[in-house]
Amino acid sequence: MSLKIGEIAPNFTVETTNGKIDFHDWIGDSWAFFFSHPADFTPVCTTEMGRTAQLSEEFAARNVKSIGLSTDTVEEHKKWILDVNDTQNTTLTFPIIADPDLKVAKLYEMIHPAESETAAVRSVFIIDPNKKIRLTMTYPMNVGRNFDEILRVIDALQLGDEKKIATPADWLPGDEVIIPPSIDNEAAKDIFPQGWNEIRPYLRTTKV
Repeated sequence: MSLKIGEIAPNFTVETTNGKIDFHDWIGDSWAFFFSHPADFTPVCTTEMGRTAQLSEEFAARNVKSIGLSTDTVEEHKKWILDVNDTQNTTLTFPIIADPDLKVAKLYEMIHPAESETAAVRSVFIIDPNKKIRLTMTYPMNVGRNFDEILRVIDALQLGDEKKIATPADWLPGDEVIIPPSIDNEAAKDIFPQGWNEIRPYLRTTKV
């Protein structure tokens, strides 16, 4: 199975540091930032777990729930969280999935055998309230994620849903956006009464 954007994220029931969850029920009416790590008590993972905790208010403001995974047990996760809190000056409260049997990691194709047979690579899944996969990213084990980019793409996805727009390269909140070609000029008059700049018939920019 290959996980594709626009498809329903596979559901699972699993133990986490916050108790047993049904993944879809846990997401509820929120968005989800689901991300994996190779192992507990590893340096890059510690910084990423800490950064996610530090950004808890930013995720909450976007109606996003964070959930991590590594192929270790709940007991190991809970010990590691103490280190994360201490070294990263934060308080980690989001759940971390225990996956020692690799069940979830394999379901979400987080095991890349050329990297490791037992440790998950750094996968990212952004999942919307309809439980659809909206974005995927995969980082190697030795490269930490860019959390500014993770927040940026969440902003872009949510704005796109709300305003029926697309975002250009390097877009940041407040920048001009693109009117998709699927919306002709006649329909665009109602959706974008503020008008737009037509650079080409297929490239129209506007502010929202």
